[in-house]
Amino acid sequence: MGHELQYILESKRLVWLVAVVFAVVIMFQYFEFPYGDVSSSMFSVRRAQPPLSQTNQTETSSEIPKSSGNITIFDVSNHTKPVDTLDEGNNIGIEINIQSNDSTTSPPPSLSASLTPPTTVNSTVISPSIALDNNTSKPEVNAPDLDPNFKKPATSENNPAISVGESPVKELPPVKAIHERPIGDIVTIADMHDILLHNRASVRSMKPQWSLMVDQELLATKLQIENAPVNNNDRALYPPLYRNVSRFKRSYELMEKTLKVYIYKEGEKPIFHQPQAVLSGIYASEGWFMKHMKESKHFVTNNPKQAHLFYIPFSSRMLEEKLYVTGSGSRDNMVQYLKDYIHLIAGRYDSWNRTGGSDHFLVACHDWATDETRKSMDSCIRALCNSDVGKEHFELGKDVSLPETYVRSTQNPLRELGGKRPSQRSILAFFAGQMHGDVRPILLQHWENKDPDMKIFQKLPKSKGNKNYINYMKSSKYCICAKGYEVNSPRVVEAIFHECVPVIISDNFVPPFFEILNWESFAVFVEEKDIPNLKNILLSISNRRYLVMQQRVKKVQQHFLWHVKPVKYDIFHMILHSIWYNRVFRVNPVS
Repeated sequence: MGHELQYILESKRLVWLVAVVFAVVIMFQYFEFPYGDVSSSMFSVRRAQPPLSQTNQTETSSEIPKSSGNITIFDVSNHTKPVDTLDEGNNIGIEINIQSNDSTTSPPPSLSASLTPPTTVNSTVISPSIALDNNTSKPEVNAPDLDPNFKKPATSENNPAISVGESPVKELPPVKAIHERPIGDIVTIADMHDILLHNRASVRSMKPQWSLMVDQELLATKLQIENAPVNNNDRALYPPLYRNVSRFKRSYELMEKTLKVYIYKEGEKPIFHQPQAVLSGIYASEGWFMKHMKESKHFVTNNPKQAHLFYIPFSSRMLEEKLYVTGSGSRDNMVQYLKDYIHLIAGRYDSWNRTGGSDHFLVACHDWATDETRKSMDSCIRALCNSDVGKEHFELGKDVSLPETYVRSTQNPLRELGGKRPSQRSILAFFAGQMHGDVRPILLQHWENKDPDMKIFQKLPKSKGNKNYINYMKSSKYCICAKGYEVNSPRVVEAIFHECVPVIISDNFVPPFFEILNWESFAVFVEEKDIPNLKNILLSISNRRYLVMQQRVKKVQQHFLWHVKPVKYDIFHMILHSIWYNRVFRVNPVS
């Protein structure tokens, strides 16, 4: 009995010892993880979003206009109800400001987010030939060196343990799925509003590993935007076009006053640093933005510690052109090339590791860019033309919908701007294009040569300067913007360019500058399933309503124009502003 009693006592001591050790480990992890939540850091997905059925949002945001007077969303159930109650004098100037500490915006514990920072270890500096480690597979083709002029970084002032010739990162943290919640077949504009509201309230970027002055500047900026005074007096900004014109105006002013961008010098042309290669065609947005960003003396800084944002200056179009192996069906080498680049800059700069890349951004218009950047650059703010919130891991509130612009003249990107007056637009609706994807064949099946008011064609015969296509757009009331292989189409911007009301038929497409613009006030959204009823939907819009929308298209046009030299509120500044705006509202200070 004595031996058995002694055995029981020793067993109890062992159990207590194990429990104490476990408790110490948990406490240690609690203070070490960037979010201070060990359970979420260990087990939760990186981000969570609410199910689309969650309609009982208690917060009211000034960014979401609640008046139905300037919203046009059509589906089978309501297309017969024309929206003709607009009053230009009565639907502006309604501003509702909410405070960031509103208890109703606090996310439930189950929606806590986690992003593991890069592990700080001693390793050999990554060489210019980007041979990283034994576990990194080499690209399928010989990629050009990222940087032939390699210089070893100086010792980090913020991390003195890293000496010259050492890299602060050996392996990038794995990227976890964004959309862990189920997403329905169709994410409506209203659903997108709700998701954006939720992400604004509950999702933050990784806490910085150490504090800099720029963190406090971003926090002060956020507070000023949230408390922006009501301002409807700027003649350059027409209030019904915006979710909250006062917030936009204040944010834009603070961007002009405050924002500094650091551009990484690493990377070999033409994939990096060569905007001239992509200034025309349907991918021109990434080329023109790179050109203006690199030439900017106002926004660019050479001091990384002064930067609020870090630009990764690569072209998704040139990446595909130089590295894709025709007929292979594989993008693995392109994904690896970008991963190697992130390893390179993470090994040379403190900047990536300080924030986990959440203050870095890229601008890419190729359809593949969404997938190519997901594994190594998902923590970045990604300005993407392929803004599919349903299946392409596009995250509202972090990522930016990049306008896809078809630039035909690099010397004069404004050539052919404008269109006929509304009274001279004799065509009800127009579409012409190649049969990409599964939506366009359905559109033609129902409307090609079926109705004289509906000019729906396959690709038009070639003409000098594409005159036939342009003239149709200039002469039509509504321009059909039907998705191709992916949700994006240059027709959205082309319609605005030629002052034709866009009719967007692309489920789950996040329209450009969604966080700023009230798209429902100047565009029509038709679900793909409603294509057979398209004409009735358009005819249900009263002439008065059409005239209001067409005038608003003309007013919003300034935000979608490229200029040889950037001008205030143009497309370059709007892209940069959306990136800035998303960064400000995701800032996460060091506690």
